[in-house]
Amino acid sequence: MAKADRLLKIITLLKGRRTVITARQLAEVLETSERTIYRDIQVLLDTGFPVEGEAGVGYRLQPGFEIPPIMFTAEQLLAVQLGLKMVQGWSDKELAISAEEARVKIEAVIPDRLKETNQQNCLLVSKHYLNTEAAQHSLSIRRAIQQQYYLTMAYKKADGEHSKRVLMPLGLVYWGQKWTLIAWCLLRHDYREFRLDRIQALVVESEKFSTDESINLTSYLKLLRELYGEQC
Repeated sequence: MAKADRLLKIITLLKGRRTVITARQLAEVLETSERTIYRDIQVLLDTGFPVEGEAGVGYRLQPGFEIPPIMFTAEQLLAVQLGLKMVQGWSDKELAISAEEARVKIEAVIPDRLKETNQQNCLLVSKHYLNTEAAQHSLSIRRAIQQQYYLTMAYKKADGEHSKRVLMPLGLVYWGQKWTLIAWCLLRHDYREFRLDRIQALVVESEKFSTDESINLTSYLKLLRELYGEQC
């Protein structure tokens, strides 16, 4: 039995058990050695599956853990892998690490035939963005959006003029070439867009803001669609 198929069967056997199942029992069902089962359990632990128990006693999954279905076609897996590569290449370092961890988890449970298909694909994504200052700003902005903290920003506009803004950060948009911050600008009392590669300095303030019916990302997108159509 291929390793990926064996790992999936171990997860299935562990799922929903109130009592533990021993490595010997798993080995008998899967027609392999106890040593192999111990190695497989360690792989599951390393990839984040909440396996409880220990060698010589038995194993089970933590109660309440649900296993998402991993039933990808070759094209679906290619789409997922390409998406993960884009996150690794075009986001911040924290998201890039999470994308790699997700890739390892997926590849631990997919059949070997799909792994081979994935390894042979030639869709590549450059990772040069990760080392830019804009990527560093991206991490700070993303956290400020999630926690609703004001931003103070020094910005250089396209015409070379410098400005300082206090913003309510609402969202980050990747337009295909550059990341853009969507924010409510307290200076202009309106929505504004700021390219991350033009940010000169950025401070996440300790004060929080609140959105309302007129100031939020959904309202901004609605305005955008009214101007440019449903493709936005």
